[in-house]
Amino acid sequence: MSIANLLLSMAVTMLIPTLPLWMMQALHFSREEVGLIMGAFAVGLFLPGVFCSYLVQQRRRNLVFVWCVLLLGVSMILPMLSLPFFNRPLIVGAWRLAQGAFFGLAQMVLTSTLIIDTCESHQRTEANHSATWFGRFALSLGPMAGLLLIALSRALCPLHLENGCESNLLFLNVAFISLVCCLAAVILVLMIHFPFRVPEDGVRLISLDRFFLTSGFPLFLNLILITVPIGMLMSMRVPANSYGMVMIGFLLALLAQRFVFRNAELKSEVVTGLILISTALIILLASRLSPLTTPLLGLGLGIVGTRFLLFFIKLSRHCQRGTSQSTFMLGWESGLALGVGLGYYCFADNVQLMLSIALCLVLLALAMYVVFTHQWFVTHKNR
Repeated sequence: MSIANLLLSMAVTMLIPTLPLWMMQALHFSREEVGLIMGAFAVGLFLPGVFCSYLVQQRRRNLVFVWCVLLLGVSMILPMLSLPFFNRPLIVGAWRLAQGAFFGLAQMVLTSTLIIDTCESHQRTEANHSATWFGRFALSLGPMAGLLLIALSRALCPLHLENGCESNLLFLNVAFISLVCCLAAVILVLMIHFPFRVPEDGVRLISLDRFFLTSGFPLFLNLILITVPIGMLMSMRVPANSYGMVMIGFLLALLAQRFVFRNAELKSEVVTGLILISTALIILLASRLSPLTTPLLGLGLGIVGTRFLLFFIKLSRHCQRGTSQSTFMLGWESGLALGVGLGYYCFADNVQLMLSIALCLVLLALAMYVVFTHQWFVTHKNR
């Protein structure tokens, strides 16, 4: 299921650097339209959440995941069909909104239900931690794979076409691989046996259960302030190896958690991670050619992401673990999507201003954590 999470997340993150290129070059959308469409994914993540508890209680929960991922995969096919109406910003925006809804519900079912159901109670925190790390790896591997696929397609099949037609054909390769990732995730989950559960009586159609932990809103807001700047950075046009260097930072974060922060003071992880992200942004403001920035970003984001995940788990009460996982996922994914949308909509022609605002947001997140969030968490944690 961890590998299924990786493949599912890669299917979506693969589109982050490639989908805007296709919309601008093949469909001739403006940067403002691209920003709104990319941001629509964040809105879609929240749309099916209130039905998540009802669906997993009244239907076979693994099949709910399978159908969501299959629908996400089918949505990847639409650009391949050359539909006459699929060149309007409103239609493409609705398509992206639907992708967010399918992905959001699939992630909620996977992280809040399937992974928890297959583990003993004493292994669930470790399982959540491991599965989330696989999804985090996709933040590096997905965009890198998308950009490398376009470069490889262009090298192996030189196209002597107009720029828009070339971009369309190259993006179709990415869409096809995204579809393959979705199908592979479905096959992996279908290989696992999930015992049949008798549907419960009196389950409400609309509920916050397995969707959003309202008591964790301060943590959610603090997480959004961290992930939005990262999403803004992902709107920049960078080579594929930059995303590969982020993976080095992720691996260093895993080592740091094992050896550096094992017995450290609780506050130190988030503070260190945000300082590392701020340092990377300062270096970017001074020179965008420095090789240090992407490993520092990966290291800082990996440390902060893991600690916030554990914060959400420790904040939840009995039988709220799944809800805490969905809330963390929403803060992480919606922040990234909003950041990408803001990057294209507001800062297309002023990267320096975007980096400055991203730095301000990270410093605001650091101040909020040190002044308020940490002590609030210590007071309200339940585990």
